[in-house]
Amino acid sequence: MTEMTAVEAATTRLQRALQALEEAVDCRLDQDRNRGGMADQIHTLEIDRSRLASELDLAVGRARRLEDANRAVAARIEGIMESIRGVIAGEG
Repeated sequence: MTEMTAVEAATTRLQRALQALEEAVDCRLDQDRNRGGMADQIHTLEIDRSRLASELDLAVGRARRLEDANRAVAARIEGIMESIRGVIAGEG
């Protein structure tokens, strides 16, 4: 092998090694971007979860208030019906 052939072979190996290094760096950058994207998605999901939990708490509170109002109205209607029955029974 002549000196020029040895230099050419070394240059070829160096070029291949640099190409492999560039591919590895590109792969790593893609992985880092994907991780960053996943972190953003997780953060967004956590915000959504917090918002939904707050909305659920409000809805549960409203449902309880409506149930209380419903019981109060039902009790008043029952009292009125008893009064009406008493009036009807008194006429009969």
